[in-house]
This record gives sequence, C-alpha cells and structure tokens, in this order.
Amino acid sequence: MVRDLVLLGCGHSHVAVLRAFGERPIPGVRLTLVTRERQAPYSGMLPGVVAGHYAPQDSQIDSVALARFAGARLLHDEAVGIDLTGRSVRVQGGAALQYDLLSVNIGSRPGADVPGAPGHVIPVKPIDGFLTQFDALRARVLAGQSRRILMVGGGAGGVELLLSVERRLRRDAAAAGLDPAQLDFALVTGAPMILPEFPRAFRARFATVFAARGITIHADTMVTGVTKQGIAAGHRTIPADEVLWTTAAAAATWLSTTGLALDPSGFVQVDACLRAAGRDDVFAAGDTVAFGPRPIPRSGVYAVRAGPVLADNLRATLTGRRLRPYRPQRAVLYIVSTGEKYGVATRNGLTVGGRWAWWLKDRIDRGFIRRFTGLAH
Repeated sequence: MVRDLVLLGCGHSHVAVLRAFGERPIPGVRLTLVTRERQAPYSGMLPGVVAGHYAPQDSQIDSVALARFAGARLLHDEAVGIDLTGRSVRVQGGAALQYDLLSVNIGSRPGADVPGAPGHVIPVKPIDGFLTQFDALRARVLAGQSRRILMVGGGAGGVELLLSVERRLRRDAAAAGLDPAQLDFALVTGAPMILPEFPRAFRARFATVFAARGITIHADTMVTGVTKQGIAAGHRTIPADEVLWTTAAAAATWLSTTGLALDPSGFVQVDACLRAAGRDDVFAAGDTVAFGPRPIPRSGVYAVRAGPVLADNLRATLTGRRLRPYRPQRAVLYIVSTGEKYGVATRNGLTVGGRWAWWLKDRIDRGFIRRFTGLAH
C-alpha cells in the first residue's frame, strides 16, 4: 500500500526534508512536491544579489534536481486550498492531490492591505517577481525616468535591501555617465526608529550608515495610501518614483478557508513538534506558522533550523515512532550587510562589524546552498 506525503512549497525547511528523504527513503511512501518555483530562492542572499555580489543563480536551489534526488513527483503549481476531511490539496491548475501526510512550508508575503499598494509597489516577495521588477526599476533609473526610491519597512529586511539597492543604483548610474548624487533614497517605518527589535548599538551603526549616504528616515510614519506620485501618510505626502515594500509578513489568504487552526493574523498554529494544532496528519514550518510554545520571529534562520526536525517528525509519523520537539535557539546570530562587503553582527546584545562579518555571512549562505546542490545517489 502506497502512502502519500505531500509537501506544499519548496521553502527553507522543505529543502531539508527532500534531502533527508533522498538519503533515506521510506519504502511504500510516495513524495510529491508542489511548488511554482523551478529555482527555489534563498532569501538570505537576496540583498547580495541586488548589490551585485552574486548572480541570481548563486542564491537558488534547483527544485527539479532536488525533487529528483528525493524521488519525489514534482508539480509546478500553487496550492489554493486544503480539504482536511477528504485529505486532499487543491492547486491553482484545478487538480486535487490526495495525501496521507501533509507538510506546509509556503512562506509569507509582505502585507499589502493599504489602498493603492497593489499595482504601485514592488513587494520583496515572491523573490523571483521582485528581481524581475528590480531589473525594470534599474532600467527606468538609468533612462532618467525614476530618481526617488522609497522603501516601506524598517526591519532588518527593509534596511539591508535598501542599502543594497542604493549601492547598486548609484554604482550603475555612475557607470552610465549619470550623476549618482541626483538619486534620492528614503525609508518609511511606522516604528519610532529603524531596526526596533535590535540592540541600541546595532541600530546606531545603521543610523550612521544611512546618514553618511544621505538616506532619509521617516520614522513614526504610517502609510495610509500609495499612488503613482508616492505614499500618503495621513495628510502628508512623501513623493517617490519607486516604492519598495518590505512590511510585516502576511499569511496566505487561502489558509483561512482550510479549517486549520490559525492565529489572529492567519498563520498556521503548530505545536512543539511542528504539527498543525489538533492534527496528526498536517505539519507546517517556516514563515507560515505561529509556533505554539513561544513566539519566534519570521526569519529564515528559524526556518533553516526547523528543517531537520520537520524531516525527522514526518519520518516518525510515517514509521510510528516518537516525535521530537523543535527548540528554536534563543541566542541567534544576525548579520546584516550594508550593501557593500561589510556586515554588522549581533548576538546576545553584543554588536560588532567589519568585512569579516560579511565574509562569515557569505560563507554561511553559500554553505547552505551547497548542501542542496549537486546531490546524487
């Protein structure tokens, strides 16, 4: 009797599941991977791609090759619904996939429930869409059509990405014979400061970088609308030719129709073993979950660490063994780059910076990609 394990999404946790099942397949278990991406991007390297330190392919995992290594069927599609009673997944193409065990690792998108945002902003996710739109943005800048670049979102993702965008566009403008000083960069955040979740010394380093590069910070500013002319913040308008969007993560809206237990923001509630609350046949990991034992940030760091635990627990469920809890690390090393080959690192309240920090981040990121590249039985 064949049992079906269906993986929705090729996120940072599921790539670990695919590798684990490729190395140790379970007889009688058929894997199916549902993903719209032939190349799964690693979000940690996106700023480096934008800055020009990496080619896009350097930051991608070949989902076709990884599925082949795992012996998994590959369906290039996107889930739009789950029937928990009938144990089936509905995909955008209309097909219904039966499952005995289901795992969800579909990530999140920046929340864009602001009037005018759809169609007027460039969201950071999906990453492949962002890179396509960023190429078009660069072309407009170099053609003299766009000059004012504005980032909405003052967390680590928005700060690091804007600094990479700023370095890349000024460099490209200079190479094209344009005056890079004519470009204007700004960041808008609803928080009282950038990087509010980080130590004061860490924030101070980046405030210094922003000031040195002439990047304006609009703190305590809630975006109430977006138009072709820029953003509205109450009765005030901040002009912009291009608006990049890295606001707080939002869950896939279709999850609300599934019957899965969700938190108030629409994320899948999971227990310590990454099982969907109240279910033995559904697991989830990464940005799409609300971790029951304690809140954890929606960061690739946690999704990567959850991968091996998720793989073990899917295997344990299929073989009738005991599950093990996922224990998110409390002291996380964060390294945020400045758009150059320079990084600022923080852990346990200590903040340090230098080219060595960028080198360490580069080594960690490339090492992650290598773990899932060139696999063969």
